[in-house]
Amino acid sequence: MKPRQSSFWKVFGMPMAIGVLCAAGLFSALLGDGPWDAVSWLGLGIPCALGMWGLLAQARSRLP
Repeated sequence: MKPRQSSFWKVFGMPMAIGVLCAAGLFSALLGDGPWDAVSWLGLGIPCALGMWGLLAQARSRLP
């Protein structure tokens, strides 16, 4: 008998990665100016872009 494969990482992998990216962006925004600002913009901008991409893909699939 094959052991049942865990679907934990399939379900929670991407949300955990997005959460870590958000936390890194928020933490870097608190650290300082200059390069930290760029890191915080990326850390908070990428999850926003992913969310918008998902919403737009869902809206496109509902169009007739």
